[in-house]
Amino acid sequence: MAARSAPSCHLRLEWVYGYRGHQCRNNLYYTAAKEIVYFVAGVGVVYSPREHRQKFYRGHSDDIISLALHPERVLVATGQVGKEPYICVWDSYTVQTISVLKDVHTHGIACLAFDLDGQRLVSVGLDSKNAVCVWDWKRGKMLSMAPGHTDRIFDISWDLYQPNKLVSCGVKHIKFWSLCGNALTPKRGVFGKTGDLQTILCLACARDELTYSGALNGDIYVWKGINLIRTIQGAHAAGIFSMNACEEGFATGGRDGCIRLWDLTFKPITVIDLRETDQGYKGLSVRSVCWRGDHILVGTQDSEIFEIVVHERNKPFLIMQGHCEGELWALAVHPTKPLAVTGSDDRSVRIWSLVDHALIARCNMEEPIRCAAVNVDGIHLALGMKDGSFTVLRVRDMTEVVHIKDRKEAIHELKYSPDGTYLAVGCNDSSVDIYGVAQRYKKVGECAGSLSFITHLDWSSDSRYLQTNDGNGKRLFYRMPGGKEVTNKEEIKGVHWASWTCVSGLEVNGIWPKYSDINDINSVDGNYIGQVLVTADDYGIIKLFRYPCLRKGAKFKKYIGHSAHVTNVRWSHDYQWVISIGGADHSVFQWKFIPERKLKDALHIAPQESLADSNSDESDSDLSDVPELDSEIEQETQLTYRRQVYKEDLPQLKEQCKEKQKSATSKGRERAPGNSIRLHFVHGYRGYDCRSNLFYTQIGEIVYHVAAVGVIYNRQQNTQRFYLGHDDDILCLAIHPLKDYVATGQVGRDPSIHIWDTETIKPLSILKGYHQYGVCAVDFSADGKRLASVGIDDSHTIVLWDWKKGEKLSMARGSKDKIFVVKMNPYVPDKLITAGIKHMKFWRRAGDVCIWRDVFLVKTVKAHDGPVFSMHALEKGFVTGGKDGVVALWDDSFERCLKTYAIKRAALAPGSKGLLLEDNPSIRAISLGHGHILVGTKNGEILEVDKSGPVTLLVQGHMEGEVWGLATHPYLPICATVSDDKTLRIWDLSPSHCMLAVRKLKKGGRCCCFSPDGKALAVGLNDGSFLMANADTLEDLVSFHHRKDIISDIRFSPGSGKYLAVASHDSFIDIYNVMSSKRVGICKGATSCITHIDWDIRGKLLQVNTGAKEQLFFEAPRGKKQTIPNVEVEKISWASWTSVLGLCCEGIWPVIGEVTEVTASCLTSDKMVLATGDDLGFVKLFKYPAKGKFGKFKRYVAHSTHVTNVRWTYDDSMLVTLGGADMSLMVWTNEMESYRERRPCDSEESDVDSEEGGGYDSDVTRENEISYTIRALSTNIRPMFGIKPHLQQKEPSADERPPVSRAPPQPEKLQTNNVGKKKRPIEDLVLELIFGYRGRDCRNNVHYLNDGDDIIYHTASVGILHNVATGTQSFYQEHNDDILCLTVNQHPKFINIVATGQVGDSADMSATAPSIHIWDAVSKQTLSVLRCYHSKGVCSVSFSATGKLLLSVGLDPEHTITIWRWQEGAKIASRAGHNQRIFVAEFRPDSDTQFVSVGVKHVKFWTLAGRALLSKKGLLSTLEDARMQTMLAVAFGANNLTFTGTISGDVCVWKDHILCRVVARAHNGPVFAMYTTLRDGLIVTGGKERPSKEGGAVKLWDQELRRCRAFRLETGQATDCVRSVCRGKGKILVGTRNAEIIEVGEKNAACNILVSGHVDGPIWGLATHPSRDFFLSAAEDGTVRLWDIADKKMLNKVNLGHAARTVCYSPEGDMVAIGMKNGEFIILLVSSLKIWGKKRDRRCAIHDIRFSPDSRYLAVGSSENSVDFYDLTLGPTLNRISYCKDIPSFVIQMDFSADSRYLQVSSGCYKRLVYEVPSGKHLLDHAAIDRITWATWTSIVGDEVLGIWSRHAEKADVNCACVSHSGISLVTGDDFGMVKLFDFPCPEKFAKHKRFLGHSPHVTNIRFTNGDRHVISAGGDDCRSVAFLVQEQQTNIKTSLSSG
Repeated sequence: MAARSAPSCHLRLEWVYGYRGHQCRNNLYYTAAKEIVYFVAGVGVVYSPREHRQKFYRGHSDDIISLALHPERVLVATGQVGKEPYICVWDSYTVQTISVLKDVHTHGIACLAFDLDGQRLVSVGLDSKNAVCVWDWKRGKMLSMAPGHTDRIFDISWDLYQPNKLVSCGVKHIKFWSLCGNALTPKRGVFGKTGDLQTILCLACARDELTYSGALNGDIYVWKGINLIRTIQGAHAAGIFSMNACEEGFATGGRDGCIRLWDLTFKPITVIDLRETDQGYKGLSVRSVCWRGDHILVGTQDSEIFEIVVHERNKPFLIMQGHCEGELWALAVHPTKPLAVTGSDDRSVRIWSLVDHALIARCNMEEPIRCAAVNVDGIHLALGMKDGSFTVLRVRDMTEVVHIKDRKEAIHELKYSPDGTYLAVGCNDSSVDIYGVAQRYKKVGECAGSLSFITHLDWSSDSRYLQTNDGNGKRLFYRMPGGKEVTNKEEIKGVHWASWTCVSGLEVNGIWPKYSDINDINSVDGNYIGQVLVTADDYGIIKLFRYPCLRKGAKFKKYIGHSAHVTNVRWSHDYQWVISIGGADHSVFQWKFIPERKLKDALHIAPQESLADSNSDESDSDLSDVPELDSEIEQETQLTYRRQVYKEDLPQLKEQCKEKQKSATSKGRERAPGNSIRLHFVHGYRGYDCRSNLFYTQIGEIVYHVAAVGVIYNRQQNTQRFYLGHDDDILCLAIHPLKDYVATGQVGRDPSIHIWDTETIKPLSILKGYHQYGVCAVDFSADGKRLASVGIDDSHTIVLWDWKKGEKLSMARGSKDKIFVVKMNPYVPDKLITAGIKHMKFWRRAGDVCIWRDVFLVKTVKAHDGPVFSMHALEKGFVTGGKDGVVALWDDSFERCLKTYAIKRAALAPGSKGLLLEDNPSIRAISLGHGHILVGTKNGEILEVDKSGPVTLLVQGHMEGEVWGLATHPYLPICATVSDDKTLRIWDLSPSHCMLAVRKLKKGGRCCCFSPDGKALAVGLNDGSFLMANADTLEDLVSFHHRKDIISDIRFSPGSGKYLAVASHDSFIDIYNVMSSKRVGICKGATSCITHIDWDIRGKLLQVNTGAKEQLFFEAPRGKKQTIPNVEVEKISWASWTSVLGLCCEGIWPVIGEVTEVTASCLTSDKMVLATGDDLGFVKLFKYPAKGKFGKFKRYVAHSTHVTNVRWTYDDSMLVTLGGADMSLMVWTNEMESYRERRPCDSEESDVDSEEGGGYDSDVTRENEISYTIRALSTNIRPMFGIKPHLQQKEPSADERPPVSRAPPQPEKLQTNNVGKKKRPIEDLVLELIFGYRGRDCRNNVHYLNDGDDIIYHTASVGILHNVATGTQSFYQEHNDDILCLTVNQHPKFINIVATGQVGDSADMSATAPSIHIWDAVSKQTLSVLRCYHSKGVCSVSFSATGKLLLSVGLDPEHTITIWRWQEGAKIASRAGHNQRIFVAEFRPDSDTQFVSVGVKHVKFWTLAGRALLSKKGLLSTLEDARMQTMLAVAFGANNLTFTGTISGDVCVWKDHILCRVVARAHNGPVFAMYTTLRDGLIVTGGKERPSKEGGAVKLWDQELRRCRAFRLETGQATDCVRSVCRGKGKILVGTRNAEIIEVGEKNAACNILVSGHVDGPIWGLATHPSRDFFLSAAEDGTVRLWDIADKKMLNKVNLGHAARTVCYSPEGDMVAIGMKNGEFIILLVSSLKIWGKKRDRRCAIHDIRFSPDSRYLAVGSSENSVDFYDLTLGPTLNRISYCKDIPSFVIQMDFSADSRYLQVSSGCYKRLVYEVPSGKHLLDHAAIDRITWATWTSIVGDEVLGIWSRHAEKADVNCACVSHSGISLVTGDDFGMVKLFDFPCPEKFAKHKRFLGHSPHVTNIRFTNGDRHVISAGGDDCRSVAFLVQEQQTNIKTSLSSG
């Protein structure tokens, strides 16, 4: 049996030879203690050159590939590769883990960097997006993450001179990042013309925004900001791999083997060429440099570390070397000296001294080396090569003896015979050759038995036999030296082998796992003396086994460090060390062997030295010779808490069943019943599989749990209070050490832990997200701030929480076996202990993962017979309880047992209520306090033991096994239960709440029933028998046994109880005559087991339910089957109704009937209310009869899994329910409707939303259904076709002119009208004015700032601060897409802080994801950016009372609600809000935890508990005829009042979450906006109304919403629709749907319009006045508006009654022409606004209209592919004089020539055509066209503007263009919402330009004003017009641009 336990000796890592230089860089540094830190394989190494000592960090599980040093140079961060790679932060001094960061990256961690103060760490992953991630590493929290780049990133660094800035570089890019909030935003470096775009390998940041970077070609690139400003060429001859900044300057190292030192301004200081030094060689390549003072550390590609002292730079000191490229396979040890020989694919053979830890010889061979052996005398060294040859060298001077090549394939193994005469050489072509050493290695034999390559050889001690292993796992024997195979097993039996390195053979069977046939063990070496065996495998693990180990699956100790496969392992000649070599990691590990006898002394070494390595998971602790498991523990470990359906799954399941439900619910359904029930008392305590779950609170109440209920029991009053926050079984409970808080953990898919207060029974915090299936143990720390919890997933995860914040502090895998308890060490807060099956572990917390150390067992004390289940520590000792039913008191060191108490019936105190089921029950929980010992037993009893001995029984329930049988007494408040635990119990339901009687049965039972007179009790048992007992004494009266299967229901007939019907699972019902005790009838005909039976009132008819969902009827007493139509069934009056089938109770089956069964039902005696219980633990009440599918109900949660039975008491005053698996009996009081007025009771309302519509309003519907376009995905607004201009082939013009021509010079392209001025190109545009506000689909987005001097609002993607007095505007333009919501922080600490949320596409955290910006309204500085997971967009934001939290709501399908700590950018909590649109969510103005969300047909009241969000639906039930409407707005009052505005105009008033009154018709239309004034509590509401005398769209109410004052908005609209209200000092600010912002005075009700704009877009028409700073806009809302840029306001508005498409001024500015969508056009006189003329010659929209420069003609272009000409001199009759023919598509823009003779037309197929005026003749002569001078240019097509088309115009188009009056600048607007500025003309493709953002998608039109002072642009989606200021070169005149 010895092999079954692990060996007791031990290995300790002593030295690692090597350094990882390949594929890694910047991984070698000096620590503060002048030690050198680097890594090799999976080990972090700290090397002290002074003491020549190494320390090892071994927290990684795979190759380390990146390393960063903390600025204080003590802490190190390392990152590894792997499927789930992690980062360890560790202390280089103690080599202990400080923190572990995981669960974010995949594949590996390529780069790491600490910031300046070392608080944050940035990491880059190796995944496809090369994710960049910023960590708060101390807390183990990810702060931000973003996709890094599409290609590899090689280096990343924090800018040490600017906060929150980073730089990363890699393949063909460099990126400059800024971190704000949780958003990382990159800007790509611009290489420009200064340098070639190429791969950047390393970088360093310097002052003044300078960044130095090393490039692949050896240049150094210098960056300022994001621009490349200069290059230092030829700094190195090849790629620069490493750059290190220090106080003196910079050091760089490159592939050319040079180190260069530079000063702080990057001027060269010196060069050190390592290739030229005495240690140098050709091809040396530097991978890492570190410069500290006068020392430089250099790491090379070939695994060497040099130290250079600057003044002796030509003598570098070699401190570490190792093998380099290729795999390392060859290892041999010297037979007499402490030397090891290794040989590798790098063709070098090296000899290492194991004592000096140094390389003493090295020799390079011609071929890669695969194996090595040293002869017995230590003179010859044989090396096997990859090409099939082998070489023999003299060890002394490494000179060659022979070189022999007999084979073609690699030599994998060779060994000298023990007598030194032969060398056996094993080859990959499956043969072994034998050579004679003395005959100069002549071949003397060959072994050819194998069929596969040879892997291992061993000689016998007498050199007569050889054993081999091959790749097939075969073990063969040969006679030496001839090589004949030995087949006779007897001959081999006695052979003693000189060495054991074979992996197959009896002696080493145990190294293979039990059930596997894999060959992943590469090497073995036996130590005969120490009787241990060491093995090396493909997983980087070294294991120690006992030798010999004969049985498979032997125990071992394991050691990690190598990363990939360990190729070879050998004992040194004197067995002091083990040498192991890694294949891919090129490393040589030297382990010190510590035999058993030394282990004892080793304990005095620092624990890290001796023991940290023996963390052998599969092994050490599972000593299999422990005594057998106790039966109870065995049972408990087998319990499973997995559910088929978790409560969390219900919403999805319901969604899936929506269709079914819709079809069924079209018929109106019954309302839920008026009655409700309240939990009153629970009999039971969960002891059978839980322990230590019973405590005293400080006021002496007792707290424990049963089913899904936390119970607080007051033993003086015998009452219980309940915590009902859980929705499934509670498995554990812990009490806070200082306060009366309790933590309970439950079962669930994502199980939660609730921390709640026992006085208020309110949850304080809810923790979830890290466990699976359930939480089985919790414990508070001594200070109560932390909580530890254990999950029941396969690895029993342990999590440590900061429970108040709801944050996970750390997490670890516990153990494969069940963990029973977790305890925090009260003296050391970071330590905790877990105990479970066959193990006890001691943990300490480090950052994010717990590290544990075995602690030695000191002694064992025999305390109880059988297991000890519970312990409790006192001040001076311990108390224990065990399976033997004894409570023992001990002194503080477990020396003496002071006192024992036996739990026996005899010890029960005289006044104790209830009965003890058995003596000495197994004890599961013990707690002390208030002079008593509290004891919980496995039988579900809670007892109180007085210190003097008597025992009082407080609570009891059924024991293990399901409880099904329940019956209530016909006239007393008592009930009977019978259970699988083989007991029959009678319970008192009246105030004493105790068990009156109990009787043990020979079998478990499933049903029981009282006789009608209450004297007898019938019980059906599980073996098919049943008995009748006396109801008082429970003694047998009579029993029968006619059936084999379970008796499932038993019933006395009503009245005298003459018959007894007994139903069984073998599908029969027997009817017995009670008086004669004979069977009188059998009911046959059911196809499945019988589940329920009921008698009719006459006792003549039985109603039966079966498992196959049949409803059958039988006549009594003979049992004849009857068929009764449904109609008749209702008319029969039944004595009882417990059936779940039939029309009367069709509605009790839920929507998700497939996954859940309704198991029981019971009807009240007044036949009004039907109670049901189902498999999901819900108790529901329905109105009876519940006809029609999916009836409405009230639902209660308390039971955990299935409710097996429900019964009303005789007078309907109580409902008794039984939980099957939770063994609890719950008593609920029935509260009638009248009684309920005083105390509204909480039940969850029906699953199904009310099917009455929530009301209808067009504005609401539009807002709900709007789909926001994301700018990046916008498509073209016009239906264009054809080939885009930049893709068209250019036609050569007919006469290409010679370069010098005598022809007259070309005329100007464009007539210029400011000839006097010098022409200066326009440099820049500055946003100056925006006309308009987004009110049509956003709300609550206009606010006062600065005491009402300014207002803030938004439109398109711009936040606008508008000064009320002057009308000046300033803009926040950081958003890259439309803003949807805006809020202002009301807290005085955060003055002028604004949050805005925008649209976005998927939530991938990239730059296009939806985001929230928090910014300062005055300085426009961004304070935080929160990228969020709300896909589509953010539709509502709200700050909390303290201003520190921000709430956001998404437009995603779940309408997620998220809470942020916005200053840190940290997401605190997030949860799906509702399945329909949420319009607004707002924090209560006095709270940081309470908020309310309103939306389509719902209002929810939310609480933030820790990191969890709890919601309650608003309850309507207290008001008659209240129905859930669509809610649109919310406001708040004192005392927890909430007001919500509805779609119908009512305002609902809620107290807590219950509707208490309705303010009917507060407005006549929907109430869109509500505002709570914080200083006086008055409330403003805004709605949709027609203005009338008494009513108004804005009302100001008192705090209770009882009285109001209405204000009318004098807008002249037919209906006013208010979308936003805000109240300042004596003023109310109103935003309307018509894009107006109005200020209303409270005293005089005067209205002042501050902002106005077009209502519905797009604005297509735009015209600027020929001589003044006015412009006109025409939009689809049927208005044309006149705007004054200087006065910043709208001057006039004309309502046309039809949508307008285009507008134009005449050249003198006295007339305006307007083109309409219906084909009509109108000419107005500007002075009087009278119509001068109008005409409709076309049916389709007019797209452009133009006056000729001489004012004679009017050209009208339409979508009917035509241009019509009108002669204005003929007067207002407007007869068409001609038109242009054959235009291939609709007209977009038109321009007249300066002489009015030509017209150019751009059309919808991207073609430009020129026509003569007025004939309409098509002009085709290119030369003639080229000579025309145009009066204006607005065309988007034509050679002169080819450059305006961008590469990205596949989906989107350029919509409009305009050339400046000076003729040298051009502005365009496109579908992406961008305004661009070009030079004119721009015939080259993709011309350079400047871009200006501001509009939403689609800029529809754009114009220069006269004198080119401003640019006006008009928006499509956002119906805004924007003015930009134009900035000219050399002058600072601002020009203005107008944006959408």
